[in-house]
Amino acid sequence: MITRRRALVGLAGLTMPTLAGCGSGRQQAASSSPGLSGNYPSTTRAGLDAVIDISHNVTVTDFNAVRRKSNIMAVLHKATEGGDWVDPSYGPRRPQAEAAGLLWGAYHFGTRQFTGVQQAKIFLAAVRPTPTTLLALDFEPNDPNPRNTMTLLQAEAFVLTVQQATGRLPLLYTRSGFADGKLSGRSRVGLREPISQRSIVSRCDLWLADYRDEPQVPMAWADRGWRLWQYAGDDSEDKAAYGTVPRSIAGVSHCDRNVFNGDAAALQRYWLGGAGRAS
Repeated sequence: MITRRRALVGLAGLTMPTLAGCGSGRQQAASSSPGLSGNYPSTTRAGLDAVIDISHNVTVTDFNAVRRKSNIMAVLHKATEGGDWVDPSYGPRRPQAEAAGLLWGAYHFGTRQFTGVQQAKIFLAAVRPTPTTLLALDFEPNDPNPRNTMTLLQAEAFVLTVQQATGRLPLLYTRSGFADGKLSGRSRVGLREPISQRSIVSRCDLWLADYRDEPQVPMAWADRGWRLWQYAGDDSEDKAAYGTVPRSIAGVSHCDRNVFNGDAAALQRYWLGGAGRAS
């Protein structure tokens, strides 16, 4: 996940035969799903490779190119971090992306410095979500400042506040080891205990960060699996996903890549009405 100061997600030195990296030159076949317009990537063995996430650290030149040339269907953009910082690119980019036909979502990078309620309030104020805005909490080790890593209690308060305000649970972005109570990240930070199925956090759909061929699902989501799988991450313009791809996605300098667990029609339905309501 790309954070305010630097990316918190490292690169994995491996390739995937069935999934394209962030800058992949591979063009996937278009789907002809009834009722959907535009070009859609084919569904791989893992799911639909059609979602990117970005922040102000990413240079965006053309959202139309993102949608039409690279067959990307949806963008999750960083909106806030902690309780006092709003991504300056979030507001201006939202209408541009939506005008290009992209589904739009927002994520918050959680910290320990502010309460979960305070962080949820600044997030909602900055995002001003509509029913079609996908919401997400980035809950992972804060590698640049380990002591400022969000706690599980804060994450629970954030999720509950968002649910009370919108009627929806946000996606939860996390890593398997961290969610399972293991020391994680470069800073070797861990929760006091694993996320359990009793926690409201476990009711959130899972946005899993894992850069291996087969992602490991945290214990609390073992019976549900992941909704989004971030399989490739970029931390700078000169370090593309996996370090082996020939060029960037049209329209952006670099990005994180995500697979949706379903096809194009399912992604459209989920994003436009189902996200967080059935959990």
